[in-house]
Amino acid sequence: MWWGEREGREAPPATQNFIIPKKEIHTVPDMGKWKRSQAYADYIGFILTLNEGVKGKKLTFEYKVSEAIEKLVALLNTLDRWIDETPPVDQPSRFGNKAYRTWYAKLDEEAENLVATVVPTHLAAAVPEVAVYLKESVGNSTRIDYGTGHEAAFAAFLCCLCKIGVLRVDDQIAIVFKVFNRYLEVMRKLQKTYRMEPAGSQGVWGLDDFQFLPFIWGSSQLIDHPYLEPRHFVDEKAVNENHKDYMFLECILFITEMKTGPFAEHSNQLWNISAVPSWSKVNQGLIRMYKAECLEKFPVIQHFKFGSLLPIHPVTSG
Repeated sequence: MWWGEREGREAPPATQNFIIPKKEIHTVPDMGKWKRSQAYADYIGFILTLNEGVKGKKLTFEYKVSEAIEKLVALLNTLDRWIDETPPVDQPSRFGNKAYRTWYAKLDEEAENLVATVVPTHLAAAVPEVAVYLKESVGNSTRIDYGTGHEAAFAAFLCCLCKIGVLRVDDQIAIVFKVFNRYLEVMRKLQKTYRMEPAGSQGVWGLDDFQFLPFIWGSSQLIDHPYLEPRHFVDEKAVNENHKDYMFLECILFITEMKTGPFAEHSNQLWNISAVPSWSKVNQGLIRMYKAECLEKFPVIQHFKFGSLLPIHPVTSG
């Protein structure tokens, strides 16, 4: 693991006892256990390390693309292809198209095989544990909804791949720009194709119906930008000219495609953020908001699963 401790530590041995992750946060008082856990420390450390890594860099920046990164992109391309092969069905309800369940069943069945394409054979024992996070990262097949808890499961999936040494310290820019960005494209396609409901949406008072992390990492990309300021992201021209370089603006573009009416009305929180003077202040504020609105909210965290890679036991120092 290459964050929160000295670098160069060996990946866990193949003899580690991997386990199928399960839910551990069953009641509101259990939230204390989560906040003290090794899983929480490792998860937030991972998010913040990537936040630092992409600071001031465009999506079009030249970065190293390892074989593991290429394989992860290929895995996401497969999920994308399955959407094309599973068109929405005719149904009376506008939202939550039931074809999503057919698409999800395919992932459920194939997840371990997909993960096995990314993980080298000497780490094959880790596949069932890591695959759980992939299955949790694409929405809920009963409710046909998607939210920040599913997004967190994808970040946890990537975090686990780092912990077993599949992804390394020099992959960090590619993890955000290539893998996470491709994941976002596939999630947007799922949300659009199957008209997925937002999970636990706070409506107009939430940051966004579906995502949170691209706003954090996307605001970090814009820190110290020579001319783009937070006030510019509500300007259509600035968004259209720069969205291919910046994740934050790509998110804004998607919102404006999906929603009608004045921006200040459908996305009030973001409208307020556009008044913050600097991107570094926006970035710090979003990290605080992510902890408070996502990571410290029982309705989100009750679904999080813990195993040997993201354990529920309290942080061990050393």
